[in-house]
Amino acid sequence: MTVSIDRDREVAIVTVDNPPVNALGQALRQALWDAVGTLDADATVRAVVLICAGRTFIAGADVTEFGKPPVPPHLPDLVDRLERAAKPWIAAIHGSALGGGFEVAMGCRFRVALDSASVGLPEVTLGIVPGASGTVRTPRLAGVAAAVELVTGGRPVKAAKALSLGLVDAVVSGDLRAEAVAFARQTLTQPLMQPLPQPISARPITSPDPAWWDEQRQAIARRARGEVAPLRALDCLRTAAEKPFAEAMAFERATFLDLRASDQAAALRHIFFAERAAPKPAHLGDARPKEIRSTAVIGGGTMGAGIAAALLDAGLPVVLIERDEDAVQRGLANLRAIFDGAVKRGKLTEAQAKARLDSVTAGSDHGLLADTDLVIEAVFEELSVKRAVFAQLGQTCRADAILATNTSYLDPRRIAEGLPHPDRFVGLHFFSPANVMKLLEIVPTPTTSPETLATGFALARQLGKIPVQAGICDGFIGNRILKRYRAEAETLVRQGIPIAAIDAAMRGHGFAMGPFEAQDLGGLDIAYLQREGARAAGQDVPETLGDILVRAGRKGQKTGGGWYDYAPGDRLAQPSQATAALLADHISTGPGLTAEAIASRLTGAMATEGKAILAEGIAQRASDIDLVEIHGYGYPRWRGGPMFEAERKASQRSV
Repeated sequence: MTVSIDRDREVAIVTVDNPPVNALGQALRQALWDAVGTLDADATVRAVVLICAGRTFIAGADVTEFGKPPVPPHLPDLVDRLERAAKPWIAAIHGSALGGGFEVAMGCRFRVALDSASVGLPEVTLGIVPGASGTVRTPRLAGVAAAVELVTGGRPVKAAKALSLGLVDAVVSGDLRAEAVAFARQTLTQPLMQPLPQPISARPITSPDPAWWDEQRQAIARRARGEVAPLRALDCLRTAAEKPFAEAMAFERATFLDLRASDQAAALRHIFFAERAAPKPAHLGDARPKEIRSTAVIGGGTMGAGIAAALLDAGLPVVLIERDEDAVQRGLANLRAIFDGAVKRGKLTEAQAKARLDSVTAGSDHGLLADTDLVIEAVFEELSVKRAVFAQLGQTCRADAILATNTSYLDPRRIAEGLPHPDRFVGLHFFSPANVMKLLEIVPTPTTSPETLATGFALARQLGKIPVQAGICDGFIGNRILKRYRAEAETLVRQGIPIAAIDAAMRGHGFAMGPFEAQDLGGLDIAYLQREGARAAGQDVPETLGDILVRAGRKGQKTGGGWYDYAPGDRLAQPSQATAALLADHISTGPGLTAEAIASRLTGAMATEGKAILAEGIAQRASDIDLVEIHGYGYPRWRGGPMFEAERKASQRSV
């Protein structure tokens, strides 16, 4: 049974039990609808507490209904029925009240939340707007400014902030049911002194002036970079502030239905489901991960420090190993800088940063690794250097310790040659900065055991990352596609398309940066050195336009020039006559391309490479490739990734 009713004298307790997250499927909506009628008819009931079993309050819509026609009772009608109930309802919130769950809570006359709870309206992250009064009741409850932040940003807020915004009426600790019943009983005495607060739909609202709305639109447009839902949500909120409740509800519902059928909503649903499936892929079967309680990182440079910070953020102690004492101190300084930055941004308190640093043991003695569960190598991307590290680890670490390499391009099989117990070896390719970027490519070798592979996925979950399994090839999934993307961008330059036009087209497509801006930021020499290494190993690697620039000393922003010129201390890219002169002999003149055509060429090249990666078995699923590009390379989430976008375009052309 999804809903049950019991009593505490004159207070009825309606309990929702629809595991795992009490999602608002049709059966639950109907059961709540019926509960309102049952309790309205019971003269002995004076107030109702709505509470949920399990680990959370109603956490939102039923994802199995996504993309399907809605079935009555519709959620807006249910929320309205709760608000119009003859007895006051009190929502007792624990866990998360998100989307439709929070809209149900706003239908109740009061909201009581555990101090650990959170509430929010994340619909814009799925390409839609709230469809059951979220844009209409929220500004009446918390004010227009708070509603704009909550609805257009999509980020939930913790109970304490929700209380300060007026989203909940009380925050409690301890026994939520007892506290909510006590709150309900207290409300029953209120009419003796003062009337109950008005239903949210009847509360007054004041709209800011037009200039304020214009400022919000400009700020949201900059942040959204082509994503439609946040701006449509702002339209709904403005309508709610300026029009009667019923008219605003109709506008919200029409907007919700329009967006639900959009390409962006389909793309974001695709990514939502891909992200849900990623941490526990079916091919792992019954393989059980090893428990990881202690970790180590070899190498304290930018990548190693970032990996160590990610482990520490997850509550795992870290042993940081470097080659000598000077390098140890540099590694600790890198790690300290990460946490100092987090404190300055308000992400950590000074006490939290200190606690993380106190969990680090640093040194150059590999004996410190004797009892470590997981060791991640993050040294220079040179095969002989990495092999020397693993030769040492094979002698020092426990036979059952998981040993991982963070290589970006090198063949993990060659890195692990001669390693005792190679079944415990795996590639864990983090992306920089490793404590921020959510992608983790997991690269097993033919000898990696299912248990070790499962441990890699379990570690990703522990670190809050999106894991994707990749097969062994040059660049695995992400860097292989990146190489194809950059090559296609250079092909466009050779055909006479201006560098700045290519970058502008990709920004217009939703990327934060174009391919040449991104190379200048990261440094052209990184990929150049990788190509030079391949050439030295006897591989036939054609010369790129980037090679020409690097050999001329143009390595990007750090040298004051790469594809673009940069003034000292300024990151603003300026067209470069020097670059034009260096590349002139390699560029022909041809017909121009529209921004849309440029973006189509580049994203199409990515999808074509993705198809080859799938055909070779390097990726398990097309959705895995989309996750890699979105979480590792800045592909616009609302486009669904290159594979989804290409398939969507193909299906639309065939109609």
